[in-house]
Amino acid sequence: MVSLAPRLDFRQTQQLVMTPQLRQAIKLLQSSNLEVSAFVEEELERNPMLEREEGSVAVAATQAEPDCFEAASSSTMPAEGAAPIEADWSAGYESGEALYPSRGGRMDSWDEDGRSLEEIAGERPRSLRELLAEQARLTFGDSRDRFIAGQMIALLDPAGRLSVTDAAIAGALGCEEAVVTAVRRRMQRFDPPGLFCADLRECLAVQLAELNRLDPAMQALLDNLEMLARRDMAGLLRVCGVDAEDLSGMIAEIRRLNPKPGAVTDGEQAPLVVPDVLMRRLPDGTWQLELNPETLPRVLVNRGFHATAQTGSRSKEDKAFLAEKLQAANWLVRSLEQRANTILRVAAEIVRRQEGFFRHGVGHLRPLILRDVADELGMHESTVSRVTANKYIATPRGTLELKYFFTTAIAGMRGGESFSAEAIRHRIRDMVNAETAEDVLSDDAIVERLRAEGVDIARRTVAKYRDALRIPSSVQRKREKSAPVL
Repeated sequence: MVSLAPRLDFRQTQQLVMTPQLRQAIKLLQSSNLEVSAFVEEELERNPMLEREEGSVAVAATQAEPDCFEAASSSTMPAEGAAPIEADWSAGYESGEALYPSRGGRMDSWDEDGRSLEEIAGERPRSLRELLAEQARLTFGDSRDRFIAGQMIALLDPAGRLSVTDAAIAGALGCEEAVVTAVRRRMQRFDPPGLFCADLRECLAVQLAELNRLDPAMQALLDNLEMLARRDMAGLLRVCGVDAEDLSGMIAEIRRLNPKPGAVTDGEQAPLVVPDVLMRRLPDGTWQLELNPETLPRVLVNRGFHATAQTGSRSKEDKAFLAEKLQAANWLVRSLEQRANTILRVAAEIVRRQEGFFRHGVGHLRPLILRDVADELGMHESTVSRVTANKYIATPRGTLELKYFFTTAIAGMRGGESFSAEAIRHRIRDMVNAETAEDVLSDDAIVERLRAEGVDIARRTVAKYRDALRIPSSVQRKREKSAPVL
């Protein structure tokens, strides 16, 4: 017979409590240096126990051989009247006391903004670089081409010109000049057209081509813009081979074009990416990594102020306030130190594993997943994911997001060495580029060739990569190659 009488039971369970301290550490870890600096500035205003460390030049750094990277812990030079932290790191997992009450806590505002999507979207117009980055993502299915496009967007001047030559970009990125040229040609048709050109003549030519008005006479006019500037109409009539009425109409068309398409947006230009980690090659061939001192927030606990505030008669509420602020200051300083060391260790491991990329270029990216770095450093995958989010490293091959270096692995035949998915996509494109009208490769034929090279790949994977590269099917390619040239 089941008893329906009330009774009291005791149960013992274990669970991880997400305290405000732990939430703060996680937010700081996944935020960029600029975001962390903004947060620290607010804390300096709110917490009298914190003070900015002035004049410190000591930054966490690592110097290592290509196959041996060791990240050194950050060192600090305490300012007068302040002392290094003495907080217990485990307190954030055990304490249930709130560091920041919900009525004024900065961390609460990070989680729940309270604004509608319309309010957020309406804060500012999208910058030209943001618009171009979106067009690049939609245009280029190949990550290599997207990477090249990103570098070109970063190199644009305010007028929309790209003064760096294709050869220079190719040399810096370790790829073929023809590939860079092909990417730039496609980006010149982005909205607004005429960007990524070397000079005014090329800029106007691209815009006229977009309007289907770049005929031989107009090209001759563009090739002699200096004569137009001198108002040498007789000379222009001669070189263009048109009459006065046609020349007048051609000049009117040119005047309707935009000589500076980079200045068409009303919003401010998006700021250049500020790297969180700096990388340089030393004379002995090793790499040195350090956190960017320009954006690295440095704060100390002002124990001199705390000692002064504790003297004399204080109410219970005042003492509780001082204790709370001291605990918050200790925890913030410890969180910043832990964040700096973690970022540096993860960046050093990425550089060690992608050594071939930094020395030889994009084609030498190795397969890499979050678990590889996490296992090597004794971290959780989620920690590595947060560290690489919104973090950039300035390298000899450009400023890159840390997540860029993680590429999918394709298994090798019979347990052999795995291959980077990016390298396989490059190989597929090379095969297609080498085709002739009599020898067009089907997806099955590409699979056979890759397996002969030791790559264990399925036909559906080849088809997926081919679609991502915007390569037509073998039937369509054969039809195009067999078509007569007009």
